[in-house]
Amino acid sequence: MRSRVLGLLAVLALCLLSWVDMSVAQTATPEGGEEAPATTPAATGAAAPYDDPAWESLAMRTENALEAGRASNFALSTLREDLVEWRALFLNMQSANAGRIRTLQSQLQALGEAPAEGETEPERIASQRETLETRLANLRVPVQLATEAHTRADRLIAEIDTLVRQRWVDDLSTRVTSPLNPEVWFEAWHGLRDGLRAVMNEVRAQYANPIRRDQMWSNLPGSILLGVIGLVLLLRGRKWTDWLARRASARTARGRGVVEFILSLGKLVLPFAGALLLSMALQITGLFGMRGEAIVENLPAIVGHIIVARWLMSMLFTTRDAGRGNPLEMAEETLARVRRLFLTLAWVLSAGVLIKLLADTTDITDTGRAALFFPLGALAAVLLWRIGKSLRQFDTPEDEDGGHAKPYRFFLVALVGRGLSLVGIAAILLGILGYAQAFDLLINASTGTLFLLGALALFQGLVFDIYSLITRTEEGAREALVPILIGFMLSFAALPVLALIWGARLSDMSELWTRFREGFNIGATQISPTDFLTFVLIFALGYTATRLLQGALRTTVLPKTRLDTGGQTAVVSGLGYVGIFLAAVIAITTAGIDLSGLAIVAGALSVGIGFGLQTIVSNFVSGIILLIERPISQGDWIEVGGQMGYVRNISVRATRIETFDRTDVIIPNADLVSGTVTNYTRGNTVGRVIVPVGVAYGTDTKRVERILQEVAEANPMVLLQPPPGVLFMGFGADSLDFEIRAILRDVNWVLSVKSEMNHEIARRFAEEGIEIPFAQRDVWLRNPEVLRQGADDEPETDGDSDTAPPPPEQVAPAARTLPRTAHLDESDMDNSPDGDADGGDGR
Repeated sequence: MRSRVLGLLAVLALCLLSWVDMSVAQTATPEGGEEAPATTPAATGAAAPYDDPAWESLAMRTENALEAGRASNFALSTLREDLVEWRALFLNMQSANAGRIRTLQSQLQALGEAPAEGETEPERIASQRETLETRLANLRVPVQLATEAHTRADRLIAEIDTLVRQRWVDDLSTRVTSPLNPEVWFEAWHGLRDGLRAVMNEVRAQYANPIRRDQMWSNLPGSILLGVIGLVLLLRGRKWTDWLARRASARTARGRGVVEFILSLGKLVLPFAGALLLSMALQITGLFGMRGEAIVENLPAIVGHIIVARWLMSMLFTTRDAGRGNPLEMAEETLARVRRLFLTLAWVLSAGVLIKLLADTTDITDTGRAALFFPLGALAAVLLWRIGKSLRQFDTPEDEDGGHAKPYRFFLVALVGRGLSLVGIAAILLGILGYAQAFDLLINASTGTLFLLGALALFQGLVFDIYSLITRTEEGAREALVPILIGFMLSFAALPVLALIWGARLSDMSELWTRFREGFNIGATQISPTDFLTFVLIFALGYTATRLLQGALRTTVLPKTRLDTGGQTAVVSGLGYVGIFLAAVIAITTAGIDLSGLAIVAGALSVGIGFGLQTIVSNFVSGIILLIERPISQGDWIEVGGQMGYVRNISVRATRIETFDRTDVIIPNADLVSGTVTNYTRGNTVGRVIVPVGVAYGTDTKRVERILQEVAEANPMVLLQPPPGVLFMGFGADSLDFEIRAILRDVNWVLSVKSEMNHEIARRFAEEGIEIPFAQRDVWLRNPEVLRQGADDEPETDGDSDTAPPPPEQVAPAARTLPRTAHLDESDMDNSPDGDADGGDGR
């Protein structure tokens, strides 16, 4: 049971990065004091939004800003938010008057087609048609205007996104002076020094102010109390959590992984709470100005990387409890190295956040900022490269001992290791060349992705632990399908978070969600996720109702009727097809999906079905014919294509037959409809049995016939009407041949009846002294000299022997042994029983 997590850590890791970015982005105020007035639909409250002057003003200002291309990203973001609200309003208006429009369209259809040019229709109908068309046109005007306004707002939003995205790409491709140039080192140093001095000067100025000083002394007890509590939680919170986890683990056997994971969250909550309390303690002193306040407020973000990294290390890279916390089965030396590298990387990232906040307090240039961040960024790149090198050890296809393929997670870990190695090299090259924005993005995004992958691994392990706790199976949880599917869904849900880490904006994610909600078009039919969910829900209800009705008929109603088993199966199956079809039609109608727009697509699909799926369609139609016509039914004994057995199931595509040796044979329905089928039990189970019997020549045939007649009539499965018969079939090669022919009550017992009759015949013949002959053959040799040659070729016996083998003439033909080299073909043998041929020996 390995406790691993995704969601919470994904959120926490992202929150840390976004918190830092938000705190840094606070300086991105509107350029030139650009502030867009409130022009949202809620602020205007117009009756017809597309005619609202506020909407027209917003659209014109957005178009002018896009044409000029000088508006800041903040101003463009404000305009975009307003446009999104207007677009949503216009989208809702497109469905206005939908009910009345459908009613008027139905009325026009009831009036029939409009007369062609040169034709007339009754005046009253023409007047009514004109009135309805006028009302319909008036109702469509708001919808058309809303559609036009929605399109305009949508295109303006797309242009804003394109412009902001292009600016982001331009920033990434902007190149400054290389940080290796000594000329920029002094600028970076002076910028860092000026930032520290500015913060210290603010503290001195605040303390020199009597009002601020009195405020500090009055708030000092509370500040000290909060600071002490914060420091204790920050420094001792992990220890308390570990102690509590050990106590709980010792008392808990089942669900140990889940309990440990829940308790491990204290390693995140308590230190973060301590950092927050410490930040509050420093703020209420009132000693910090605007620059210092920005640093103090972001104290949780500064230490956040360290807190999260220590928690991840405690859950993923420890050797406690014989491998718990070590899902990759690393050696102790490797675990220690990875822990050390991760913690060092976290300290470097925290220092980078602090330096970035200090740099924001001064007017340092982009070149100086790049030189200031390069040392920490280069150190982070080296750490990423070394972490990747440690993870690449899993890049082996097989275990060293057993030669079995390693789990797939090892391949993924090795892939991550190779990616980190490449990122480390690429980041250093970008930094040296002066691509500061790309360098910073690659470092931060790679570390954020690494934290997110660790969170995914933790949460996947938590899913396994919860599944083991619910099902009470620990070993089978890793192979179960449900936790694997949940893991896939978690990975899919983490994709938006991953996109945000790599530079995507929340507006991009919201735009994707909006496009998803709007759905997609197939021809003239628009299908939205809401329509799809409605369709699935209604169809699921209809399908469930159909199955319940089938079960009630099969077990309650139909057994009380006179229908046979095959008829009951046909009724239940037919009801199932009709019910599923009606459920689909009702679901499509309820969801509002217009199938008329799919006519062209359906026509193209029908051509493909006709050519590529003709066999399946043929089997489907044949299955319907079998259920309606019922030439065979469930339980029938049939023979088709050389296969004989009982019909066990008739489905849409094929029929399953169970043979007498208990094997299933799947027969396509088309073969049953178009081929030759022998049904032994169609309509009833009455059938005939034939028992052949042979007696020796010279036996009284009438006595044999009487005995066989008695045997047949004595069997309980044989019907006396019509009575069984005994036939003298003829003179066979070895016997006089008779046959018993009788009609059985149930032909399914034909083999048992035949066996019982044979037993009785053998007993009666033995009592009556009647011989049952068996086939005999006499072999006549045409070339006996072969035997003599074989005897002559035998080696001479030892001279000490007192006996000599007899000559070949004295050996009976039946006792002679052919030599291995002798060959008898059909021309050398005569199987005729009358006399010898060509000088062969007689019998």
